[in-house]
Amino acid sequence: MQSTYNLGLVVVSLAVATLASYTALDLAGRISTMASARLRHLWLAGGAAAMGTGVWSMHFIGMLAFSLPIPLGYDLAITGCSLGIAMIVSYFALHQVARPTLPIKRLVTGGVLMGFGIAGMHYTGMAAMRMEPGIRYRPGLFAASIAIAIAASIAALWIAHTLRDSNQHRVLLKRLGAACVMGLAITGMHYTGMAAADFQPGSICGAARGVNAQWLATTILLFTFAILIVTLILSRFDARTTFLAGSVSLLNNQIVRLATYDTLTNLPNRVTLTERIEHAIRTSKLNGRGFAILFMDLDGFKTINDSLGHAFGDEVLKSFSHSLRQCVRNVDTVARLGGDEFVVLAESLGAPQDAQKMAEAVLDRMRKGIETQSQTLQVMPSIGIALYPQDGHSVDELLKHADAAMYEAKRGGRSTYRFFEAHMNEAAMRTLKIQSALHEALGKGYFSLHFQPKFRGDSGEVAGAEALIRLNHPEIGALAPMDFIPIAERSGQIVQIGYWVVRETCRQIRRWEASGLPSMKVAINLSPRQMTQPDLVAKTLEIVHAEGVDCSQVMFEITETVAMQDAAKTTEMIREFQASGFEISIDDFGTGYSSLAYLQRFRVKQLKIDRFFTNGLDADGHEGSAIVQAIIALAHSLEMDVVAEGVETASQLDKLKDLQCDEMQGFLLGRPLTADAFSELLQARVTAA
Repeated sequence: MQSTYNLGLVVVSLAVATLASYTALDLAGRISTMASARLRHLWLAGGAAAMGTGVWSMHFIGMLAFSLPIPLGYDLAITGCSLGIAMIVSYFALHQVARPTLPIKRLVTGGVLMGFGIAGMHYTGMAAMRMEPGIRYRPGLFAASIAIAIAASIAALWIAHTLRDSNQHRVLLKRLGAACVMGLAITGMHYTGMAAADFQPGSICGAARGVNAQWLATTILLFTFAILIVTLILSRFDARTTFLAGSVSLLNNQIVRLATYDTLTNLPNRVTLTERIEHAIRTSKLNGRGFAILFMDLDGFKTINDSLGHAFGDEVLKSFSHSLRQCVRNVDTVARLGGDEFVVLAESLGAPQDAQKMAEAVLDRMRKGIETQSQTLQVMPSIGIALYPQDGHSVDELLKHADAAMYEAKRGGRSTYRFFEAHMNEAAMRTLKIQSALHEALGKGYFSLHFQPKFRGDSGEVAGAEALIRLNHPEIGALAPMDFIPIAERSGQIVQIGYWVVRETCRQIRRWEASGLPSMKVAINLSPRQMTQPDLVAKTLEIVHAEGVDCSQVMFEITETVAMQDAAKTTEMIREFQASGFEISIDDFGTGYSSLAYLQRFRVKQLKIDRFFTNGLDADGHEGSAIVQAIIALAHSLEMDVVAEGVETASQLDKLKDLQCDEMQGFLLGRPLTADAFSELLQARVTAA
């Protein structure tokens, strides 16, 4: 029986096949990214319904394009069965391509099953015509149609799996091109299967009075396009919604991480540490095992940070945190509280000795140096240890007591550890009181200056003085510099205090001159924190000029250790001071690690011999004298004056005179005096002369 085709419906069937293929590709990419199993199943079911309807409608539109010289129709029940087969096959296809991997074996197996399924849908749909006698199929073309269905299925599965990643370059164009290829393959299978059908002359369609072909064509066409387009729109909308939801979730996670972790070192911050200590307390109450808090502060970090820059300081902190994590167990928490303060929470310790071993391991590791991007640097911590439950029952108590123990370690020489003891609380409270006193001392006049005279070695005349600051607080009482200077140095208050000393020294020099006393040169000590200030010389010069004092009357003393921390920068600062008219003295000479090359480059006015060597003149006999003699000879060869501090015995004084020491100071010659007492000393010398 001769058959014909409606070319328009053939083109429409191809368009439907292409659209169905594109929908399948889009759904494969959408489903593969879903984390929720429930959501995946919902989209698989919905996607299978849409894709199955698309493939099935392509088949039936293709059949409706086919006509015979007899009335045709389709059995509704069998037609429904073919639609069901299409949906089942689509569900299977989407499930395969949405899986993380698609190995060759599963690809081929899936393609064969899917190909038989599509062929089954096609031939079930043709059976819905209920032809009498039945349709005969040409074996060659019949086999070819099944082969095409299998090949098309394998290709479709592979393409869909390959293009499921929506982040690929030009993925939409790739999916569109692939959809066209898949549409041609599906359509080709259908029309090959139709070509295999042989309708006998005189055949009649048993379902001619079933579903009207005209009505069926229109309904299927509109219904299919509607389903596929709506599915695509929902997929795109859901993808954008998921993207926005994912972005919000990611942002929320980042906010939570910012709130709970340190951004520089990626360590837990104070908030997270507090939670973990609270958990450790609860756990300890249940299992009876204690834990330890190791509070660490890096020695000399402020000097590193201020002299080498904050970027380098950040590198040091990151390298230290990395090394610290290697010193502890996996169950321990390493946190950064801020600045150069780190805390280790060591849980489930058997004995206090375990915490001691951990602290020793940290110190041993840090002595080997830490690696920064530019160099290997030795950065040592001072460690304070508090134990639960004996040293506190709350987070605040444990951290406070570990902090107090850490400050005791610093006072004990730094780069060591101390366990918390009850008396440390008193020291910590005193430190807090002194910090508070320093805040108000400048404004309320609690600071004062004393002046320790220097005497010439040859004549015994007053050569000058060293300004020494004192703090007399109404509640704490009188404090010596060693009690409050280290605290002011750590807090940074030393900078403003230093400027006050310069200003007050200049005012006292003017008072002496106004009283008719001889011009006097006064030495002022510079601290490590002051040396890091980039505008130190400029501000100092501004103060001296404002007070009307000649720069030659002011000398600045820099300790040897501070000078050599960054010798190149020290040389530059000394040159700047000297260019402004100030003189510089190297204090505590012999106790640091001087380089003779840099000492020559400094070209300072004075070397000040540390009291350790002055004491050695009596204690060490000939060897002590030889060392002092060598220092004096070295200084004189570099055209520097020498000042010996700590002169406390007559024999020391006599030996220093014999060794031609230029100036001396010490309790034997004169203790630190108030400004008025120093004025009386000067006046007495003038009168005696």
